Amino acid sequence: MGARVTMRDVAQAVGMSPMTVSRALREDRTVNAKTRARVRQVADELGYVYDSTAQAFRTQKSGFVAVTLPSVNNANFAETFRALTNGLGAAGLQLLLGSTNYRVEREEELVRQLLTRNPEALVLTGGHHTDEMRKLVQARDLPVIEMWDLPEDPLGHVVGFSNGDAMAHIVNHLVATGRRKLAFVGASEGADMRGAVRRAGVVASARAHGLPEVAMIDAGPAPVSMRHGAAVIEAIGRNVAQYDALVCVSDPVAFGCLSAAQRMGLRVPDDLAITGFGHFEVAKVSNPQITTVNVQADDIGRQVVDLLQGIFDGEVSEPVRVDVGSALVVGETS
Repeated sequence: MGARVTMRDVAQAVGMSPMTVSRALREDRTVNAKTRARVRQVADELGYVYDSTAQAFRTQKSGFVAVTLPSVNNANFAETFRALTNGLGAAGLQLLLGSTNYRVEREEELVRQLLTRNPEALVLTGGHHTDEMRKLVQARDLPVIEMWDLPEDPLGHVVGFSNGDAMAHIVNHLVATGRRKLAFVGASEGADMRGAVRRAGVVASARAHGLPEVAMIDAGPAPVSMRHGAAVIEAIGRNVAQYDALVCVSDPVAFGCLSAAQRMGLRVPDDLAITGFGHFEVAKVSNPQITTVNVQADDIGRQVVDLLQGIFDGEVSEPVRVDVGSALVVGETS
């Protein structure tokens, strides 16, 4: 007996996402008639039978997916949120959003509140949680997706990238351009878990290259922004040129550093290289453009949506781990 044909098989055959195929098979009018007919034809040819049991069960629930984000002001998280909203909205689902302000204790409080609304799934940003929060989630029969990280001990499904690998892209590039004395600019220790992992990634990569110890520059409590980056340079003054490069925890921080350095008369990158993280819009429009890392923020949202659709349609049962990867974007500041 051959393997059972799945919705992903149909999606691959027609060159569409599983979510679009699912909507087409449900006669969702957001999919045009020609596409619906094409999907039904290919499904018939492949012998796929749409199982409406999972869909029927789901419609008896709340119609909500609960999501936690560290901040609603961060442009990267906003991209992920838009992708989630658009994708799930097309499937008739709404989002319940909670902002943790980068605090795992706040995340625990939010999750307790969100679970009272009986969400159909829980999407958490990051893989660091309190022990009580982990117990709370594990006690529920509920799909859980952790995004933006690749935790070693996940609660369920994972869609993210390695912050350590992302920072290795930056360090490798700086070494290739002759930089050796690096400083990491980020939030106060313990305030931003993803920032801490990036810090550790810079340190590990620098050691692997045999560089001097990376200096740590505290930009203040998370979330750190443009003004924090500028304040760092203003506090250090021209002594900042003792470093070959500033490796910033995010593009907004890098932009703040860049602006203050230029006001001080420093030439970037001749006197000092500055790098960011996240491929924010500010990195693209700054002058000079900031060297950064693209972490595929919108793709994370789309991948989460596809995974949720697979779960709801009964196509996914075992834990899934999706690494969206990251890519160096070389600008003019390094």
